[in-house]
Amino acid sequence: MRRFHVATEEEIKNAGTTDVYFSRTREILEKEGLADLRVTAEITTSSLPKNWEWGILAGVEEALHLLEGINVDVKSFPEGTLFHANDALGVREPVMVLEGRYVDFCTYETPLLGLLCHASGIATMAARVRRSAGTKAMLSFGIRRAHPALAPMIDRACYIGGFDAVSSLVGARLLGKNASGTMPHSLIIAMGDQVRAWKSYDEHMPEAVPRIMLVDTYCDEKTEAIMAAEALGGKLFGVRLDTPGSRRGNFADIIKEVRWELDLRGFKNVKIYASGGLDDESVRTLSDAGADGFGVGTSVSNAPSVDFAMDIVEAAGKPVAKRGKLGGRKEVWRCDQCLLEYVVPEHAPAPVCRKCGSKTQRMLERLLEKGRVTGSLPTPDRIRENVIHQLAKLTTS
Repeated sequence: MRRFHVATEEEIKNAGTTDVYFSRTREILEKEGLADLRVTAEITTSSLPKNWEWGILAGVEEALHLLEGINVDVKSFPEGTLFHANDALGVREPVMVLEGRYVDFCTYETPLLGLLCHASGIATMAARVRRSAGTKAMLSFGIRRAHPALAPMIDRACYIGGFDAVSSLVGARLLGKNASGTMPHSLIIAMGDQVRAWKSYDEHMPEAVPRIMLVDTYCDEKTEAIMAAEALGGKLFGVRLDTPGSRRGNFADIIKEVRWELDLRGFKNVKIYASGGLDDESVRTLSDAGADGFGVGTSVSNAPSVDFAMDIVEAAGKPVAKRGKLGGRKEVWRCDQCLLEYVVPEHAPAPVCRKCGSKTQRMLERLLEKGRVTGSLPTPDRIRENVIHQLAKLTTS
């Protein structure tokens, strides 16, 4: 009996997390003499959650590790690519394409989609929050809202989506970073006094840890912010407001008040950080009010998944498709200026952007060939840089 209700890496790799009907499908095909049937399958989505106009593809690295060693070819948008559900002409965009014997990879559809759907939802919301925050600091605070086995995945998806830092020890370690955070209310309550807690934090934490003090445990936020500034003086890097919704009132006004009172007393360099129930809309509002950084949790860790599906579009060399889908192998081309995509049959010439007339670039790259990764995978830092670069070009919400 296992202590935690999660699949092992071996169970995931051996397709133990698939839906049973895929195992039955493989058995039937093998017994009917169709074990060698070669197919092309593509992964698309018909729409994005919450009427989002764009998404960020994530989970690709894990998808490749899942399929590594299986005799299958994979073409995909690179991880961190901005995509749309449909191209400029309304055709669904294949973000990943698999080619090979169907019996070799059919049982991997369930875990493959799970890896892509979940991580892409989180990375997309993280990127939306990043757009709202501009260049201001963003910290991932959401792991407590999900199963702890998922903490590294959540933190990675947040980071590549544009966050600056993550809070979990293991998530940060796997990213090659130091975990970031401030202090909980429980520290202040356990010590019985805000000032004592702040000074103890300053005394015992390494110099490299910024002195960001929580200022809403017992008193009015601006009162505690002043207390913290006077207690730590020039050592105080910032204050964090995590006021619960029941006591918050107008959070933007509270931030303005705290900023005013700190500035009035000569603490203009002290940063203001906000956390607690934030999302892309509230971050934009609080940023305009003067907040310097944000800890964002539930809205990213519990972001809606992208509803990807995998469909066969070619079997035995012939185009096929179920109702509502388009058959045949395809290519996806993008205008790098407008970030518009165009889906065309595989051997059709590269289209010209209908909006600006620029040449387009092929988006699907071969990442797996006969079960072998074709090159080095991009680092999380490189993926994040590319995401931020694409966000800068966006003109839609």
